[in-house]
Amino acid sequence: MPVSRVPAKLLAWYDVHRRTLPWRAPRGKRGDPYRIWLSEIMLQQTTVQAVGGYYRKFLERWPDVKALAAARQDDVLAAWAGLGYYARARNLHAAAQVVAKELGGVFPKTAEALRALPGVGAYTSGAIAAIAYDERQAAMDANAERVIARLYAIQTPMPKAKKEIHERGQALVPERAGDFAQALMDLGSAICTPKLPACKTCPLNADCLARKRGIQETLPVKAPKAVRPLKRGAAFVARDKSGAVLLLKRPDKGLLASMLEPPLGPWEEKFPSSNAALKQAPFATEWKKRAGVVRHDFTHFELEIEVYGALLSKRPKTKGQWVAVEKLREVALPTVMRKIVEHGIDEGGPLFAVQTSSARRR
Repeated sequence: MPVSRVPAKLLAWYDVHRRTLPWRAPRGKRGDPYRIWLSEIMLQQTTVQAVGGYYRKFLERWPDVKALAAARQDDVLAAWAGLGYYARARNLHAAAQVVAKELGGVFPKTAEALRALPGVGAYTSGAIAAIAYDERQAAMDANAERVIARLYAIQTPMPKAKKEIHERGQALVPERAGDFAQALMDLGSAICTPKLPACKTCPLNADCLARKRGIQETLPVKAPKAVRPLKRGAAFVARDKSGAVLLLKRPDKGLLASMLEPPLGPWEEKFPSSNAALKQAPFATEWKKRAGVVRHDFTHFELEIEVYGALLSKRPKTKGQWVAVEKLREVALPTVMRKIVEHGIDEGGPLFAVQTSSARRR
């Protein structure tokens, strides 16, 4: 395959069909590194559709890196709530503080230097360096990986194929590195889709080895999915006479670190019996078990929770904070905990417009 013609074809297609995205600079202009970095962190493991609203709200509240660095971590987590993968929010805040306090508010200009920031790995550093500074870096997100795997008919299963895919992609990067990175993303999103790719309208169809062999829909080859264990437990949703809900703060490290939750029992293989569950409750009262269960998928396991609700005439002496129902959307309550609270309140209508993240990028 004549490598030299692939970038030119792709860029010509991109100049006509490029997507309009809130973080993408207008044609011919260099993007703001803060906005590019913010969008790339948000887009990790999450779709463009899920990110748009969060991105706009973050910019309205924290328009530059110094403003974000000065924010309270709890406020950043609250603004992130519902987007998932909450370590990203903690790293986002930590990286903003590094840039604001140690680097004078100026982002590093190379992929190598960007990788020193919390939460910035090989892909993210390459994407920021390419899009913000036109450094000749391959930005291999899931869409770009799919395009390159098909273009070269790479049949090595993922994730072993990543090294070859990155090398092939890197060899193609032209001087317009930022546009090329975004062109690969757009092509994978609009044309070179996981199923039923629109090969007839693809600008690279004459060069695509997978298409010539009729194997494009089989690539990239996915590794077998690991069986995820199922964990079960009980949760306790208590409301005082004003309707406020009792929430606790999770530990500062580990799953959903520093986020809020209703009181929970341990997560084990089986549900606790009603008697055992009541012993896990934060205090003694007339707990009522709600019908059904709350289900949630984490990356490495599945979770099922039985929910016990209680209406209290008087607040008991217990740790935690009481949050008014109208404030629940404003606190750092992750999606799974929102589901639990909503199920525990059980008043027949959704309290939250719950947005769930997807593993499919962009």
